[in-house]
Amino acid sequence: MEAAYPHVAMLLVQLSYSGSNILMKVACERGLNQFIFVAYRHMIASLLLCPFAYVLERKMWPELSLKVAAKIFAVSSLGTTIHLNVYYTGLEYISPTVATALSNLIPCLTFLIAVLLRWLMMETVTLKTLRGRVKVMGTLISIGGSFVFTLWKGKCLVNGDVHRPLIDIYGSNGNESELRHVKESWLKGSALILLSSFTWSLWLIFQGVVYKDYPAQLSLNALICLFATFQSSILALFFARDPSLWKLEWNVQLWTIIYCGVVIAALVNNLLMWGISRKGPVFAAMFNPLQVVIVGMFSAVAFAERFHLGSLIGTFLIIFGLYCVLWGKSKENEIANELGNEKGSPNTKKIEVSIVNNYQEDSEKCSAGSQDQNGALGTQFTVRS
Repeated sequence: MEAAYPHVAMLLVQLSYSGSNILMKVACERGLNQFIFVAYRHMIASLLLCPFAYVLERKMWPELSLKVAAKIFAVSSLGTTIHLNVYYTGLEYISPTVATALSNLIPCLTFLIAVLLRWLMMETVTLKTLRGRVKVMGTLISIGGSFVFTLWKGKCLVNGDVHRPLIDIYGSNGNESELRHVKESWLKGSALILLSSFTWSLWLIFQGVVYKDYPAQLSLNALICLFATFQSSILALFFARDPSLWKLEWNVQLWTIIYCGVVIAALVNNLLMWGISRKGPVFAAMFNPLQVVIVGMFSAVAFAERFHLGSLIGTFLIIFGLYCVLWGKSKENEIANELGNEKGSPNTKKIEVSIVNNYQEDSEKCSAGSQDQNGALGTQFTVRS
């Protein structure tokens, strides 16, 4: 029974992330400004993380020099402020299903960027081995799938049996099809989601570098959230100057902010980290494509969303490429562990510092050495016990 706990945990993680995407789509259509949402979300996360960081890690705080603080500020800008604001802006123009499917490109983008930045010693690849060729092939397939998904819709495959959506996110005034036509912009929304995926992939790489300079995970998370609160608030004040937009009432907008700040940023990220500590980052990443299924099924029933041939083919290519990269990475980890066991001594143990994307958005996440929902890359260090 205990062996099934990691599987159940990963299912709960994907359900939670799927819920955040759906809630955010509904909240935005009901009037929640995405810039204000990101600011409020990080405020809540900071209030939760700072007390725990002080109590649990104050005796192990490393020196916070100006250089390290600047790195943390830059990482916070890249992976939280820019990523989340761009992602939620894109979510206004496309459906949660499209955003979730395109986010599966993050592991492959992360791998590609890490290979290009070999001077950071984050990732190496050789075409002389099968695993290296499979990783490169998977990356190219996923990128090609994203272009198919974005640029070609094709014919409508499933029009849905629900003629009126169970959840009317577009309002009750006017013709629904006209409102959809005005609001949705497939190409613009997809481009924004791809841009947010690129920034998140960069964050996954550079936050590992920052973690080496400030190896206090909970405190680093708290600092990232504090910087993100400051950055997001400035951005929100610039783009949302109407004071009425900042007013919170007991509605779906408020519950979305609370859900993403408490459940996603505080609880779900810790559950994801626990699962990775038990079964490894590759195991956790294998569950990410479930979001496409969960969000797609819910959107078809609740939002009366239509599915097109291009969406189906693009999703298949993205997920197939993702599993190719994960397969190659898992083989590399197996070989590295075998070599470590052969060369290691009883007094030596391996610690894997995982770099994992957790998108979606909801990203977001205020977690260093933290997980994104959509990929896994690792760097190994050997320490003496």
